[in-house]
Amino acid sequence: MFVEYNDQNVFAKILRGEIPANKISEDEHTLVFHDAFPKAKIHVLIIPKKPYISFQDFSHKAFSEEIISFNRMIGNVAASLGLDITGYRLLTNHGAHSGQEVPHFHMHLCGGEPLGPLLSKQ
Repeated sequence: MFVEYNDQNVFAKILRGEIPANKISEDEHTLVFHDAFPKAKIHVLIIPKKPYISFQDFSHKAFSEEIISFNRMIGNVAASLGLDITGYRLLTNHGAHSGQEVPHFHMHLCGGEPLGPLLSKQ
């Protein structure tokens, strides 16, 4: 697992405006944008603006206001995209076994089409 936050990760650069993102919504604690490499018809990323490495880090260190804002943002964005009617999947990765690639906590919100089983053995 990542030991300390690396401020050169792609999401940190997006938050600083060094890399453009196709933003959907934003408030003082959370940013939502389209995934650059979507895995579903609708695939957006929800990230906290503070430097949390993973959900584990976020859940232990974030203030209640940040956690509430983050979760409300997910629901609001899902509704604005019409996914509250058709359904959606939320996914986050933590550590090497999950395949976490970016050491900044983020949630994937996917939908807009049938997504199939959550995991499949190959």
